[in-house]
Amino acid sequence: MASEKITKASTHVSQDEGLLFERSAAGKWGVALPDCDVPRVSPEQLLDRKLLRETIEDFPEVTEVDVVRHFTRLSTWNYAIDLGLYPLGSCTMKYNPKINENVARIPGLAHSHPYLPYSLVQGNLKIQHLLMECLKEITGMDAVSLQPAAGAQGELTGILMIRAFLESKGNPRTYILIPDSAHGTNPSSAAIAGYQVKNLKSGERGCIDPAVLRTAMTDDVAALMLTNPNTLGVYESDLVEIIEIVHSRGGLVYMDGANMNALVGITKPGNMGVDVMHLNLHKTFSTPHGGGGPGSGPVAVKTPLEPFLPTPVLEKNEEGLLLYNFNRPQSVGRVRSFYGNFGMHVRALAYTLANGPDGLRQTTEDAVLNANYIRSKLQGVYDLPYSSPSLHEVVFSDKLQSKFGVSTMDIAKRLIDYGFHPPTVYFPLIVHGALMIEPTESESLDELDEFVHAMQSIAEECEQNPELVKGAPHHTRVRRLDEVGAARHPILRWKPDSK
Repeated sequence: MASEKITKASTHVSQDEGLLFERSAAGKWGVALPDCDVPRVSPEQLLDRKLLRETIEDFPEVTEVDVVRHFTRLSTWNYAIDLGLYPLGSCTMKYNPKINENVARIPGLAHSHPYLPYSLVQGNLKIQHLLMECLKEITGMDAVSLQPAAGAQGELTGILMIRAFLESKGNPRTYILIPDSAHGTNPSSAAIAGYQVKNLKSGERGCIDPAVLRTAMTDDVAALMLTNPNTLGVYESDLVEIIEIVHSRGGLVYMDGANMNALVGITKPGNMGVDVMHLNLHKTFSTPHGGGGPGSGPVAVKTPLEPFLPTPVLEKNEEGLLLYNFNRPQSVGRVRSFYGNFGMHVRALAYTLANGPDGLRQTTEDAVLNANYIRSKLQGVYDLPYSSPSLHEVVFSDKLQSKFGVSTMDIAKRLIDYGFHPPTVYFPLIVHGALMIEPTESESLDELDEFVHAMQSIAEECEQNPELVKGAPHHTRVRRLDEVGAARHPILRWKPDSK
């Protein structure tokens, strides 16, 4: 169980990994090129002599074996979703089915160019069109653009459309209301779109207080941006009333759909009155996340906002041919080169069709079940700042462990010793010392039990041997880093030490 994981995590540590990093030595060759079979041209004939150099300082000289082993060794230092649980809350690091990757690599999909004529890419366009129809059905919205390349760009696109819509009515307004439990990119998206941000303080349940909203909602407010479920993993139970308050003053409601994996197959934001939202294909629909990207953040709207969708818009003509319509005079314009990250669209559709309506609902139910299983096992072991029911993720704090001088960061680093990636830490900001855990639907009961046992063991260590936790990690190739220093003074290019 967890004890086995902690052993596994330390078995590959060399005594001095640093000695293995620099493999370059004069005279090594990685490839032997064949003799040139065309007349040679000297460099001096092509470039001014002043622009040429005889040698390149610190240029690596390595063999093919050195290179292969170097990068293979580095790969073993990394944690990956194919190795175990990624409990990052709000990030939804779920397993990516390999069949999705196989489908996305079909030559006709992987190698087609966006400038090919429509007649040669009808299959590709049908994939995008079908995905759009699926997302409309899932969200209860009326129109979709697949163009945004990530969730944050989907947010920006949505707010730009709200601004364009309100401008068409004669007044773009001034403010965007954003709860303190929303995703951190929301204020940035609003500001880039030209709005000022007003913050809404959450109530004691961690949700928007309709009374507070009613006071803040004036004729100068363009929209409310809310995340539902919010970053506490809590559903906004007053959502219908909240939307009515905003609409009554002529504002619109933007829903950050990054946590839609807690709602798919259960409820539809569009049916509740949400005007515009984005979806994260790399979260809810299982396309690769983070370094395995790129991302994709489709935006979905109700009919009044449809004219303002990014151009071009995929449509069917009278003959049933799929093509892109560039003649959209009210569009906010292009937000991404070409037509979005097509490979992510292929993967998301493969995932959606493989699961079907019943399967998608089950993934939601399993994600919520897994989060509540962890909550039930760790509640009391770690402080639960909000007692509201959890959906796909649960937020604890370090309040109980701080009595022994142990912080959230210490707990996260100690978890690495047990063979697990840490959860999201210190977010959401409304929870001091937050530990934000999201297991997703991918994880088995055995994996969850191992994680729970590790967290319980660390809680015991905090009480009985806090210095052990505060000095973690102990079984990694690199000990605890100066993360603040690295952020403020990054070294972006590695150079070998002078000899």
